[in-house]
Amino acid sequence: MLKDWNRLEQPSKEEMEQRLKKARARLEQQQILMKEKKLPVLVLLEGWGAAGKGSVLGKIIKNIDPRFFKVAVMDEPTEEEARKPFLYRHFVKIPEAGKFVFMDSGWMSEVTREKLRGELSEQEYKKKIESIKRFERQLTDNGYLLMKFFFQIDEKEQKKRLDKLADDKNTSWRVSEHDVWQNKHYDKCMDVYEQYLCDTNQSSAPWYLVDAKDKKWAQLQILETLVQGIDTALQNSTLAVPLLQNAFPLKPIEKLADVALDKTLTEEEYDTLLNQYQKRLRELHNELYRKKIPVIIAYEGWDAAGKGGNIKRITEALDPRGYEVHPIASPEPHEKARHYLWRFWNRLPKTGHVAIFDRTWYGRVMVERLEGFCSENDWQRAYVEINEFEKELADWNAVIVKFWVQIDKDTQLARFKERENTPEKRWKITDEDWRNREKWDLYEEAVNEMLQKTNTAYAPWHILESNDKKYARIKALKTVIEAIEKKME
Repeated sequence: MLKDWNRLEQPSKEEMEQRLKKARARLEQQQILMKEKKLPVLVLLEGWGAAGKGSVLGKIIKNIDPRFFKVAVMDEPTEEEARKPFLYRHFVKIPEAGKFVFMDSGWMSEVTREKLRGELSEQEYKKKIESIKRFERQLTDNGYLLMKFFFQIDEKEQKKRLDKLADDKNTSWRVSEHDVWQNKHYDKCMDVYEQYLCDTNQSSAPWYLVDAKDKKWAQLQILETLVQGIDTALQNSTLAVPLLQNAFPLKPIEKLADVALDKTLTEEEYDTLLNQYQKRLRELHNELYRKKIPVIIAYEGWDAAGKGGNIKRITEALDPRGYEVHPIASPEPHEKARHYLWRFWNRLPKTGHVAIFDRTWYGRVMVERLEGFCSENDWQRAYVEINEFEKELADWNAVIVKFWVQIDKDTQLARFKERENTPEKRWKITDEDWRNREKWDLYEEAVNEMLQKTNTAYAPWHILESNDKKYARIKALKTVIEAIEKKME
C-alpha cells in the first residue's frame, strides 16, 4: 500500500480553505446526528514519528463539542496493562454511543514496534494480526465506525522535522529514541508498516493513507474522509450484518434434559471432600500467583440453582488479595452505550489473580435474546463473538472454567417457596424470578443452543448437577483444580 501509493494532488491554498470550511461545518452538524442515531466513532491515527499526528488532531477536535469526544494517547503498555490480554487496553478505550474517541497511536504501533524489536516470531505476529482483525470486525459489526489513518512522510522530511524538534529545548522532549531509530532504519520500518497495513486493510475498516508533508493538507484529507465515513455510517445504521461461520473447534455436549440430577453426597462425604479440595486449591492459588497465570471462572444457571453457595466454597479457599467476584446485573447506562463485551474486558483479572463472574457475557444469548433487549442479528452474531473473546483469553494463557448450574423445575419451585417463607432469604426471590420461570422451556432451548455453539476445546462448559448442592459444590472445586493443574503442566 505505502510503496505503490498514488498521492492525491494537493489543491491550491484558496481551494483548500474553502474545502476546510465546508468539511468543518459538516462535522459540526454530524455531532448532533451522531448523538441522535447513537453512532460511536473511533478514529485511529498512526504513522511515522514527527509526521504531525498530534498537531493535526488538535486542529480537528477544535470543530467538535468537547462533551462529544475523548483523546487517548497510547504509549507503550504500562506494567499493569502488560498483565492483561493484548487488546485489553485498546478495547477499554472504545467510545460510548454517539461520541468520538481519537486514538493517537494504537494497536498498530504496539505490534509493529514489537516486530521491529524482534520480540515477535512470525507465528506470534500472525496470531496478533488475527486478533486485531477480529477486534476491528466486532466493532464494526456492532455499529461502530472505525476510521484508520496512516500519516506518511518520506525519510528526508522525517529527518528534517526530527532535527528541528531536537534543536529546540522546548520541543526536544518530543523526539523519542524510537523516532530516531525509526529514521535511521526507515526502509526496514517501511517494510514492516507495509506488511501490517496490507494484513489489516479490511472493507469494513480500511486504511486511509494521509500525505502529511503539509499539515493543513493533512487536516483536509482527514476531515473530508471522516465526514464522508460518518455520513455513510448514519445511512447504514440499521443494516443487519452477515453471520460468520464458527471457526473454532467445538466439543459435543449433552442437552439439559439428558443430564442426570440424582447425584448426591452424604454429609460426611461432603465435609471430607470439601476440606481436601479447598486445601489443594489454596496451594494452587499461591502457585498461580508465582507463575502469573490468570484464572476466569464463569457461572451461569437457573435461578435458585445454588450459584452463590457454590462460589462461596471456592472463594473460601483463595487468598482474598488475589481474587474478585463480579456479580453481573443489567448493564449501567455507560455500559449499555458500548459494545456488550466492554464491561467484561474491564473486569478481567491481572496475571496471577482469579476473577469469578456470577452471570456473564452469555446474557447476550439468553436474557437479552428472550427479552428482546437486542436484535435477532445481534444475538445470533454473538456466538462467534463470544468464542473469539474467549480465544483471546486462552491465548493470554488464562485458565477458563465455565459452569452451567443445572436443577429441575420441581427443585426450583421448592427453593423459591423456601425463600418466600424464610425472612432472611426473602430478598433472594423477586417477581422477575417468577416471570423467568414461566419461560423455562424457552430458556432451556436457548441454553442448549448456547452450550452447543460455545463449547470450545479451549473454553469448555461444565454442567453442575445441583439438585444436591453439596454434590455441585464438590464437583465445581474438583473441576477448577483439574483445570489449573492441567495448565500448570
